[in-house]
Amino acid sequence: MNQISGYTCLECTRTFNVAEIKYVCPECGGNLDVRYDYERINQQISKASLAADRNFSIWRYRPLLPMEDTSPVPPLSVGWTPLYDAPRLATEFGVRQVLVKDDGRNPTASFKDRPSALAVVKAQEAGATVATTASSGNAGAALAGMCASVGMKSVIFVPATTPAAKVAQLQIYGATVVLVEGSYEQACELCLAASERFGWYQRTTGYNPFTAEGKKTAAFEIAEQMNWQVPDRVIVGVGDGNIIGGLWKGFCDLRELGWIDRIPKLTGVQAAGAAPLVAAVNGDGFIRPVDGKTVADGINVGDPRDGTRALRAMRDSGGGAVAVSDEEIIAAIPRLARATGVFAEPGAAAALAGFIKLRESGVIQSDESVALVITGSGLKDINTARRSVGEPLRIQPVISQLEALAT
Repeated sequence: MNQISGYTCLECTRTFNVAEIKYVCPECGGNLDVRYDYERINQQISKASLAADRNFSIWRYRPLLPMEDTSPVPPLSVGWTPLYDAPRLATEFGVRQVLVKDDGRNPTASFKDRPSALAVVKAQEAGATVATTASSGNAGAALAGMCASVGMKSVIFVPATTPAAKVAQLQIYGATVVLVEGSYEQACELCLAASERFGWYQRTTGYNPFTAEGKKTAAFEIAEQMNWQVPDRVIVGVGDGNIIGGLWKGFCDLRELGWIDRIPKLTGVQAAGAAPLVAAVNGDGFIRPVDGKTVADGINVGDPRDGTRALRAMRDSGGGAVAVSDEEIIAAIPRLARATGVFAEPGAAAALAGFIKLRESGVIQSDESVALVITGSGLKDINTARRSVGEPLRIQPVISQLEALAT
């Protein structure tokens, strides 16, 4: 990993050499940021080399990832998800452009395949035979799927309230699933204790420093898919904060390389019932845990484990944060689908709900281009999706009962 120059703690700002670190800051326990030698990276990869690269996955950015040059990668194709133009949304809300990054197209149907694929690489580099994570569903499914693809065992800790479809997906991949009768935060603590005791490789967000590195690949793709331009604003649902922090890191990497000249405003959207980061961004900057309650399980985090990184991303980029109600999130699911054909789960649809709220309040200007990052497929939570629409037409098998459809 010659391109890595070390690590910096996001909390106490101490710096460390690569050999000193396994997961978190050994001094304060804070999350770590990976530092890179950008001059060396520019010797290994360029816009021109990427244009000629036919490997359309996150591994096209390998020199910008914290991994050995010869490390094998999972066989599943992760990343290079579509970035759709959404002109009907742009026209409806009177903005210059709306783009939709559909990460539900990843192998296990969520954004979390990006960090989980990198986590499996790191687990193999460490010689681990078991990988584990705490999850509200998607991160666990992603890790389970990536582990299955390379023949590695996985143990996944999820709250017992996790949607049945997500639990089933974990089991289909062969993961050992631990349903925790408690919150996501309690599942995290139990998972961390288990990995420490049993020596399992730990992927959990806000503890493993490489999760944000996997997630930053979406920023690389957005810029490359826009011919090395960037939108004025990127909006994404926020739970632990690791995705928006990862996007910020990705855009920062590209600016350091000289490939883009500015970083978009990164706007986080949280459910009103679990919005500690919104309160911090719009208040005094301190993150105060809450008892999270929202239908959007993917962002139902009351005590964000990567909050500091997320807070800096939203503040330093000028993007800010907004809270939306469960009703606004649910309404956004069919609204997005009918305008773009993209079916999003609640935590992902929060991005559209946040966009609508910010545009209607005048925060988003008419001349802005906006990218919505859709982090998971709506098939992850069919029960909530059904709440967003009425009952289908039920009739007897006779043509006369269809007359109303013709008028």
